[in-house]
This record gives sequence, structure tokens and C-alpha cells, in this order.
Amino acid sequence: MGNGFGEKLRAERLERGLTQAELGRDLYSPSYISLLETGRREPTADVIEELAHRLELAPKALEAWSQPVSISDAEYVLAGLYARQAWDLRDYPVAAAHAAAAAKIALEAKNTSAWWNMTYMQAECLIKQGLWQECKDVVQNLLEHPMAAESAGLGVRAEQMLAAASQGQGQLTAAVEHAQEAVRLCAGLPKGSTMIIGALRALIGALAESGRLDEAWEYCQAMNAQMDDHSMSQLAGEVAWVIGNVAFMRHDYAEGIKYHERAGRLLSPANDIDLWARFNKASAAVRLSSGIVEPETLSSIERAELALSIVGGNRTDQLEVAFIRARWLYLTGDIVAAVQKLREIHAERQVLARHTAGEVSLLLGKALKAAGESAEALVYLEEAQKEFSAAGASDRVQQALDAVLEIRLAQRRAEAASTEA
Repeated sequence: MGNGFGEKLRAERLERGLTQAELGRDLYSPSYISLLETGRREPTADVIEELAHRLELAPKALEAWSQPVSISDAEYVLAGLYARQAWDLRDYPVAAAHAAAAAKIALEAKNTSAWWNMTYMQAECLIKQGLWQECKDVVQNLLEHPMAAESAGLGVRAEQMLAAASQGQGQLTAAVEHAQEAVRLCAGLPKGSTMIIGALRALIGALAESGRLDEAWEYCQAMNAQMDDHSMSQLAGEVAWVIGNVAFMRHDYAEGIKYHERAGRLLSPANDIDLWARFNKASAAVRLSSGIVEPETLSSIERAELALSIVGGNRTDQLEVAFIRARWLYLTGDIVAAVQKLREIHAERQVLARHTAGEVSLLLGKALKAAGESAEALVYLEEAQKEFSAAGASDRVQQALDAVLEIRLAQRRAEAASTEA
């Protein structure tokens, strides 16, 4: 049947904001839909008729997607297959290279749908590696293509990816703007669409990182309103996770615990261990940021470390989990160990987003102050102030400034006391 059917099926599904599970529903598993989209299974006439009905297309339209396999088709299918295999193995550099090769073949064959999908996969691989600017360059190319204007779903995906990459760079203002555009483009999509949820998550994350917590909480309520009894458990778990994050950041601990406990029940490492790792990392981070030092916080840290050891993750992921462990050490009073770990992380802070690098500098400054090294602490606290300012995290600029003023005030008092003596 060639690659045309699968690629166009995927494009039609995404345009409607459907997951593979939502398209397959009670008849076809997500893995079967995936096999159709990657060209590893050919649909029967009954499958074509049913999918056409679900996509609100005429069966003849789907049949027309069938094309004889040409040499370029075969090369494209092979490159795409290699890309997906590398993705499954979490070898993102190799996956990105094969996805780029498949996109080039599709472009030469004037198959814009296939070009879009493989180029987007290339961008996903780049963001997995923490190559933020490279990812943005690729996605900007997608966004400028007429397909993005013609399909709300594709535009949403592109803007959401740009928001994530901007946030990874610490460009929080840009992240908010891209996420707001993604939400705006979702206006015509059906309630509960994964596209809407994804766009709202991106906006909530960018607003929360920017310190705009009241706005983030309002969007949390809007996102929660998208869910109902028929929502998939994993999607419901992700929504609960995000709402819990913001609740903790707003110091509403009861709500934070409630939503994170719900997320913990709904998310399973058996379904998606990478997602499970990110959830536990986020849960531990927001609990510690709120000063919650309890056994469940430590369990979240340990689960995140365990999951990361399984999935691998890039250097940014590893440093972020190490930073969570360092924060635990600091809050539990093991200052010497905290300073040592923070120095190690600080030495590689260039791979972290600017606001995260600022957090590292801020905590290192506080830990050094606790260790009695006030002069050195000032260096890191002033560095944190600059990082937060560059990232647009105004609330954290004030945190760093307050810590600097506290040390300087103590120094002046000490000098005054010495003079009087």
C-alpha cells in the first residue's frame, strides 16, 4: 500500500487532536494504529471503512491514499523505521539523523505530510537531547510552512514545542507567548482533546516558572474542566500532576498532596517509565521547593533516580535529579554534602536552563552561608540574581536579592560591633 496511507492517517488523526488510543477506541489498540501509521501493517477494507467513519471522511478518500511503492517510498519507509527503532531505544541522536533523512526523502517526493511528521520527530529528538536552539530552528521551519496555517492541530504542536524549547533555554517570556498561541489555536478543537490539554500544560508550566502562579492556577481549573469520566487514566494522571505542581508552588499543600496522590495512582511505570520518572522528579522538586521534608518526598527522589537509571536521560535530566538530591541534603541539614554536590552541578550549569542554573547558584549561595562562608556565598547569590533576571523570573530575582541583603546586613552589623568593641 506504500507509505502514503500511514502518513496521511497520522496527519488526519493529529489534525483532530486524537491520540492513537482515542482513534482506535474499542476496536483497535494503540499499537495497531501505530503499525498502520508507520506502514508496518496494511488495513483491510473493513478497517478503512471504520477509520473513515471515525475521521468523518469518505472511505474512497482513504482508499485513494494507497499508492504503489516506489524506490523513494521504500527508502522513506526504511529511514522512518530506523528512526522509530532508535527512538524506542532512546538513542535520540541516531533517531534525529534518520528522521532528518526520511524528511529529506519525503520533501524530494513532494509528500508534505510525511515531511512534516518526520521533521517534527527530528525536533522531538533534539529536545530530548536538550538541544533547545536546534529544536527551535527546526520547528520554526515547520511553523512557517502553509500546513501549519491550514491545520490547527499542526500549528498547536509546533507552538507547544517552541514553548517547551524556550522554557528549556530559560526564555520564559517567549515560552509563555508560544504557549498562549498554542491555546488560542485550540479554540476549534473538541473538548477533552489531548491537543488542548497539551497546550494548557505548556502554558501553565511557563507561567508557573515565571512566577505568575495565580494565572497558572486559573488555567489549571480550565484544564481540569476538560476532563470527564471517559478521559484516559494516563491523561487524567498527567493533568492531576500539573495541577498538584502549581498547588505546591502556591503553598497550598493540601491541594498539592491531593492531586499528586491522584497522579501517583493513575500513572504507572509499566505504561510509560519515562513519564513516571518525570512525574516523580517534578513531585520531589515542588515538595522540596515548598520545604516539605518527609518520607514521601524522599521516596519520590529515589523513584526518580531509579527510573532515570533505567531510561538513561540526557545530561540535563541527570543534573536536575542531582539538584533535587542536593536540595534534600540542604533541607535535612547535611550542609557539607549539599555544598559538595552543588559545586559539582554548578560546574556543568551551562547545560541547564537559565532559571534552573539560577536555582543551583541560589541554593549553593545559601548552603555556603549556612557553612559560614558568607563572602563566597555572595558571589553565587549575585550570580543567581543575574540568571533569574535574564530568564525573566522576577520573583526569584527578589529571592536572590533578599539573600544578598541578609548577608550584607549581617556583615555590617558584625563590622559595627567590632568597631564598638
